[in-house]
Amino acid sequence: MSRGVVLVSGGAGYIGSHTVRMLVEEAGYQVVVIDNLVFGHRDAIVSEEVILVEADIGDADSVEEIFTTYNITGVIHFAAFCFVGESVTDPLKYYKNNTAAPLTLLHAMRKHGCDQFIFSSTCATYGAPQEMPMTERHSQQPINPYGWSKLMLEQILHDCDQAYGLRSVNLRYFNASGCSSDGLIGEDHDPETHLIPNILRAVRGEIGPLTVFGSDYPTADGTCIRDYVHVEDLARAHVSALNYLGEGGASVACNLGTGKGASVKEVIVAAQSVTGKPVPVEYGERREGDPPELVADCSFAKEVLGWEPKITDIEEIIKTAWAWMNGPGEGKYQE
Repeated sequence: MSRGVVLVSGGAGYIGSHTVRMLVEEAGYQVVVIDNLVFGHRDAIVSEEVILVEADIGDADSVEEIFTTYNITGVIHFAAFCFVGESVTDPLKYYKNNTAAPLTLLHAMRKHGCDQFIFSSTCATYGAPQEMPMTERHSQQPINPYGWSKLMLEQILHDCDQAYGLRSVNLRYFNASGCSSDGLIGEDHDPETHLIPNILRAVRGEIGPLTVFGSDYPTADGTCIRDYVHVEDLARAHVSALNYLGEGGASVACNLGTGKGASVKEVIVAAQSVTGKPVPVEYGERREGDPPELVADCSFAKEVLGWEPKITDIEEIIKTAWAWMNGPGEGKYQE
């Protein structure tokens, strides 16, 4: 018996597809996905029960048809552009897609009496770290339009709660990583900007040497430290957040990470251990805006949502990515 019908925007994307699968196969929800498939993949939706609507979230007619046809009880919103550098050179693209387009979803929710919204936010809303690990009480002063585009939607959600009683959970990710434990779905971006898949692509000879940006940071080995959280743990957090709101929970914001960091060099060493092959590396200059360390304090997510990560070892995370990359599709969807 279904627990309700959930609309997932961007449900054919990386984190979205893992969440959709968990919603259907483990949590017992009915799922409708809206995805324009610009970055998403039809083949990433592996559960036959899922209804896929190929449309943009800013298309009011498509969104209205979904809410009219299905009794949507909650929305999980992933659909967004997420390239920080591009957001600097083309900010309007990010404000239109990440901030303005979701208003179509919120208007439909208000019209149809749907009051539960789970938002795929980001630690980029905090800006330059003032403390480590970072808690949800950290000041929010983004240093790029991508972070601002997400923070603006957080503010809109706050205002919608105050005005309409539309409750939300803002999930602020740190570094999403890994692939499904059974190797069925994974991370297939074009272009690929994430460290772990690029390390593995370099090992396989699909790209040239991995460029490490900066080796003189004030860290133990001179390279940046990041908090890598497994994609299935992120998916579970969204299910937990949906259950929380379904039980009457108030609007909250929660960090999602592991609470421990790994440096770029440590990730490279772990990848060499997993693959049994050397990682070709070259060192470049620091990238502007890259802080030395970003690590989450996730105690609030445990307190409020009952969530904590299950896969916290960087080698275990890399193993799942390596399995996906060496599976039948070699890390690529077929469509």
